Amino acid sequence: MQTTLLQSFLNTHEGQEADAILRSCVHCGFCTATCPTYQLLGDELDSPRGRIYLIKQVLEGQPVTHRTQYHLDRCLTCRSCETTCPSGVNYSRLLDIGRVVVERQVKRKPLAGVVRWGLRQVLPYPRRFGPLLRLARLVKPLLPAQMKQKIPPAEVAQTRPVTGHSRILLVLEGCAQSVATPNTNTAAARVLDRLGISLISPEAQGCCGAVSQHLSAESEAAGFMRRNIDAWWPHIESGAEAILVTASGCGTQVKEYGHLLQHDPAYAEKAARVSAMAKDLCEVLEGEPLETLKPSKSGKRIAYHSPCSLQHGQQLAGRVEAVLGRLGFDLTPVADSHLCCGSAGTYSILQPELSKQLLKNKLAALEKDDPDQIVTANVGCQLHLGSCAARPVRHWIELVDEALSKLDG
Repeated sequence: MQTTLLQSFLNTHEGQEADAILRSCVHCGFCTATCPTYQLLGDELDSPRGRIYLIKQVLEGQPVTHRTQYHLDRCLTCRSCETTCPSGVNYSRLLDIGRVVVERQVKRKPLAGVVRWGLRQVLPYPRRFGPLLRLARLVKPLLPAQMKQKIPPAEVAQTRPVTGHSRILLVLEGCAQSVATPNTNTAAARVLDRLGISLISPEAQGCCGAVSQHLSAESEAAGFMRRNIDAWWPHIESGAEAILVTASGCGTQVKEYGHLLQHDPAYAEKAARVSAMAKDLCEVLEGEPLETLKPSKSGKRIAYHSPCSLQHGQQLAGRVEAVLGRLGFDLTPVADSHLCCGSAGTYSILQPELSKQLLKNKLAALEKDDPDQIVTANVGCQLHLGSCAARPVRHWIELVDEALSKLDG
């Protein structure tokens, strides 16, 4: 694609990056076949190719309108188009850049601006999000049915093993996950303990930065990234093997620290090393002798939902399924597994109608063969699916931990 970006923008790192991404697009349209919003709406401007044209126009200095912002907002950033694209267009990065530029030029309506600001002030901070979630659970009986669905039940806290193995992994607790589904990392710690691996959770770490990154607050996101790097670095220097991220959305973000901070002279080198060390749980377990675990067979039928952040963002499609298969679990087939469930970070809050349609379609596919439970690899998907599913929705590592615990019982 030929470009004539504004010279003032081309003189920036973001401008040069955007120009290279735009030039890699060849207009083929393969992306429209796997784009969830285009599949629902049939509008070219709600496809990756259409949004690329919109961003190109913005960066070339053409007028920016609320309509431009409207179509960019409706993108899930699921990155299914990146998996499909034969030219390797880094669409999600171009979208982030374009959204920031549009955000600077188009003033949002007051309520919309307050909601986005509020999400950034609450979700990344467990000490703020936690009390609000507890309050929501207390008043849940008084709320309308639609709001009740969005409030997850409290988990009974489980105990993490106290271990002293020579093999050590750092673990990102996350923000929403640490509050809404804290037993995910507990289950991971217990399974890894059986394999002779200890998890360390540095106290000073926090949000991965994804919420701010995708709400066009890139400086704020960089602050979260630097904080985590500082918290992890002493442990990295002391020999930690990897940084375990059990929420695939956060894992995608951490794996991009090196790219996002490449022009930060104080953090570029450290960020690159952190990204190289970041691992999803399936990447850790697939290299271990899983056959020695021999979990108890429950006989239950399991449907697995592969989060977009895992299969498209991290390009790890089929890896969780392979681990579960090695452990003896039987998975039901799921049609259109490449399509998004509609969670997509804050998307279910900011774009509720589209999100509901995607959720309905996803649950129909997952529940078609009547599984006993649904498992996934990302807290956002877990909560979103669980809000309407007719059976339990859990993180897949909880399924493994439960099966292993039965052997001890």
